[in-house]
Amino acid sequence: QVQLVESGGGLVQPGGSLRLSCAASGFNLDYYHIGWFRQAPGKEREGVSCISSTDGDTYYADSVKGRFTISRDNAKNTVYLQMNSLKPEDTAVYYCAADPSYRRLVAGFGPFDSWGQGTQVTVSS
Repeated sequence: QVQLVESGGGLVQPGGSLRLSCAASGFNLDYYHIGWFRQAPGKEREGVSCISSTDGDTYYADSVKGRFTISRDNAKNTVYLQMNSLKPEDTAVYYCAADPSYRRLVAGFGPFDSWGQGTQVTVSS
């Protein structure tokens, strides 16, 4: 069964950090580009960051540039999103997606091959 599972979300104070994980099962992430997306209540889904499977190229939305870092560990079949200097406006459900098209992930134009179930990130004092 092809599956993506996110973990690592939680409640954190402003200025804090979290590391999200996106673990794949049933398929090899080596052959897929991965994107992180988020959706806050009442807002549209927003692309956060992407990482290429071919050359390691990365993309970040302006709102997270300099604060978030995406990385992948192919040996663990997992992609990470390190989130530092978190702000209340980062509060959302975070999802990872896998797709053979890096351009489509960066553009946010689905549907994508696979989505995770999401993990809640809440930034509040």
